Amino acid sequence: MSAHQTRLDRKFAALKTDGRKAFVAFITAGDPDPETSFSILSGLPAAGADIIELGMPFTDPMADGPAIQAASQRALSAGQTLEKTLAMVARFRAENDTTPVVLMGYYNPIFIYGVERFITDAVAAGVDGLIIVDLPPEEDNELCLPAMAGGLNFIRLATPTTDDARLPDVLKNTSGFVYYVSITGITGSAAPDVSKVSDSVARIKRHTELPVAVGFGIRTPEQAGAIATVADGAVVGSALVDVISETVKNPDTPDTDCVARVLTLASDLADGVHRKSS
Repeated sequence: MSAHQTRLDRKFAALKTDGRKAFVAFITAGDPDPETSFSILSGLPAAGADIIELGMPFTDPMADGPAIQAASQRALSAGQTLEKTLAMVARFRAENDTTPVVLMGYYNPIFIYGVERFITDAVAAGVDGLIIVDLPPEEDNELCLPAMAGGLNFIRLATPTTDDARLPDVLKNTSGFVYYVSITGITGSAAPDVSKVSDSVARIKRHTELPVAVGFGIRTPEQAGAIATVADGAVVGSALVDVISETVKNPDTPDTDCVARVLTLASDLADGVHRKSS
């Protein structure tokens, strides 16, 4: 755990006190364009998002399904860079100092940016944590340990294939929460099996006191609510990104409609998580 209480620590503690679970919303920074993306980011807390995962666009997002791959491409085509993503978080922090923001993505853009510079700039912008899907525990010296020393939570992914022998390695330098990938495969694919997720979350909790949030395959308020009954949080990304995609494909859709539709779905998902888990 971090030496100090982070926004993530405080958020999960407050939710636990209230008897509620976390709705974690994922969007890709800069999708479909920087201003529309910021409007969505800015509106997510009022729509009920307890934690926001902000995807760092990358040209080769290998763990992501078609929806989030397309979101990365839209963002990159609209000129999104890692610098602009950090600036987006800083702009968000000017109006919201409590909602945790976690950057999610791949190591390559951070490596090119420069690890030390990235950590310094991320902390200054108000980033709370990192989920880097292609850095295993064996590579902790690359980014995990420097990031944690700098004050960032480093959130690790556990999957259905992470067995009891592997779990301690995965959890060793994890902080903030554990992200359990509920299905084997890419984001946005099959729906999770709640009973299997329940067993897996219980198994992870035998190894750690950290909260466990579950993602991949959760698309509806009902699915999010069901997951919230067996985990500490439900993560939804592809379903929100799909709404952006649909509005982009219709050239007659104003940006304001895109924002409103994403936030409406976010609100419905948040209601599912909060209603079912209270």
